[in-house]
Amino acid sequence: MAALKYAGLEDTDSEEELPPGWEERTTRDGWVYYANHLEEKTQWEHPKSGKRKRVAGGLPYGWEQETDESGQVYFVDHINKRTTYLDPRLAFTVEDNPVKPPTRQKYDGNSTAMEILQGRDLSEKVVIITGANSGIGFETAKSFALHGAYVILACRNMSRGNDAVQRILGEWHKAKVEAMTLDLASLHSVQQFAEAFKSKNVPLHILICNAATFGAPWCLTEDGLESTFQVNHLGHFYLVQLLEDVLRSSSPARVVVVSSESHRFTEIKDSSGKLNFSLLSPSKKEYWAMLAYNRSKLCNILFSNELNRRLSPHGVICNSVHPGNMMYSSIHRSWWVYTLLFTLARPFTKSMSSFLFREYRLSLQTDSICVTLVGSM
Repeated sequence: MAALKYAGLEDTDSEEELPPGWEERTTRDGWVYYANHLEEKTQWEHPKSGKRKRVAGGLPYGWEQETDESGQVYFVDHINKRTTYLDPRLAFTVEDNPVKPPTRQKYDGNSTAMEILQGRDLSEKVVIITGANSGIGFETAKSFALHGAYVILACRNMSRGNDAVQRILGEWHKAKVEAMTLDLASLHSVQQFAEAFKSKNVPLHILICNAATFGAPWCLTEDGLESTFQVNHLGHFYLVQLLEDVLRSSSPARVVVVSSESHRFTEIKDSSGKLNFSLLSPSKKEYWAMLAYNRSKLCNILFSNELNRRLSPHGVICNSVHPGNMMYSSIHRSWWVYTLLFTLARPFTKSMSSFLFREYRLSLQTDSICVTLVGSM
């Protein structure tokens, strides 16, 4: 009992009574969590009973759920004309009895995209995926579309994009999927894509920045920038900026940036610790394809972290992900040497059908007080 008192959990009339400094709150999707204002932390378990709870049923008649500018959920009582941050459903909570987990974890290296999304109804979601005509992008687009989402394949090559659309429709003729032109090596093309998408007057719930080039010889884009840097990072950076208003108005929304574990093997700062812009878009003399790719992937992560810091209070979560070291794709196509190496390694890699899709669960998570990045970043 002394230990309980020391921890601020002294005995009360009920185990459900909260200790001083604690507050009961709910997430947008009805899960109960507890905020400790003294220690400035939150947790799912009741601080005394250790139980997890969720609200039962919908809001009472006349009540509506809203979100303020900081992303905090509040409730409007239209009958009595008042607002409160206290969920009226807290009076009708039920205990969440978690089922004992099986000995095999739910998802592992053999999980497929379709297994991850099993049971998901995405019929109200709008998704944009760059580089979606092949590889990881195509598997992602197909999986979302087969679960009811309206999916836009943002592709540089429209012929391949339309072929990818037909392949998805061949699996389910009612899939809502289309291809749109997007060349990340052209900032004008990025702008045109954003304008064309906005003209559809639809929300945007999930944006997956997947397209990338690897091992490409040095060349400049029409914008005068090294192509690997622009395609892998800057083009996506500009795309997100142009679509930010749509993402915010569609909250809860998600941005997923496909990066790589190779971001660890490079640096973009000079000897004084300042950002060296010449490293991002190097001259032909200073260019090395592998290093350029690594730097672009590091830029992806830095961008994703800052974007999440700025937009998460507005209901837009951003995460960078590593798709897996042993994943065979067509990213090696820029140079025959890389193609040879990837071909030799292919017997030891995962096929697309068993693509480890756990990273993209981040784009599907329901609104909650925190989003934990799972995977191997």
